[in-house]
Amino acid sequence: MKRFSGKTVIITGSSSGIGRATAILFAKQGAQVTITGRDAEKLEDTKKVILKAACKPHDLNIVVANLTDPSGLDEIVKSTLDKFGKIDILVNNAGANIADGTTNTDQSIELYHRTFQINFQAVVEMIKKTKNHLINTKGEIVNVSSVAGDSQALAATPYYSSAKAALNQYTRCVALDLIQYGVRVNSVSPGVVSTGFLGAMGLPDDAKGKVESFMASNKNCIPEGVFGKPNDIAEVILFLADRKRSSYIVGQSIIADGGTSLVTGMQAYDIQDMI
Repeated sequence: MKRFSGKTVIITGSSSGIGRATAILFAKQGAQVTITGRDAEKLEDTKKVILKAACKPHDLNIVVANLTDPSGLDEIVKSTLDKFGKIDILVNNAGANIADGTTNTDQSIELYHRTFQINFQAVVEMIKKTKNHLINTKGEIVNVSSVAGDSQALAATPYYSSAKAALNQYTRCVALDLIQYGVRVNSVSPGVVSTGFLGAMGLPDDAKGKVESFMASNKNCIPEGVFGKPNDIAEVILFLADRKRSSYIVGQSIIADGGTSLVTGMQAYDIQDMI
């Protein structure tokens, strides 16, 4: 028996990156999977990879939808119920550090609204729309946050960091509310991961490669010395969604960042260099 046989999973933002890797792992472990995103072409690519990974066509549901549009959220939920009849697991993975050329306190209020809408409000709405279905199945929710939402400051992107901090607190609040109905809520906070994230921020491929190489080779950025891969985070998501393996974890966030969040400015320099 595979780990998630008989389970139905919704994974937002699953056309690429962490979401795609998560969908593939769930499919390999026997789950019925709804994948969703705005880009139909990328979703089709994800579909092909999932089917090749042993998922049967009738166990896969594909929804092209915009999470910032309430009708898109409704379609994700409705199509999942129409095809599979239930929802066991919700993975709120979709998110973006939206770039418009501004940084720090110069970021616009319009950017603030857009950033919070995709990184926080969409999660709130998805949980509200799936809550009763998850209560019926005694299900699981896994939110994908970021180390950007933790205590260290990322001054250049205050809205993204603040949205993820809000998501962390919302995760704790919802976890406390829903556990009384048998629904567990947790989250994972990735550090830097090799996905399309930097490209979505406007960095060309050659620049992305330079950033990844610099961070991986600089212990002040990633003490482990390795740039994260989508599968690294996907494995944590499956762990948190697995009632047999993580049953006593409620309202927590697992940080998966290769040690990035352990480094402070004072630790970033060797004392011998200072003297």
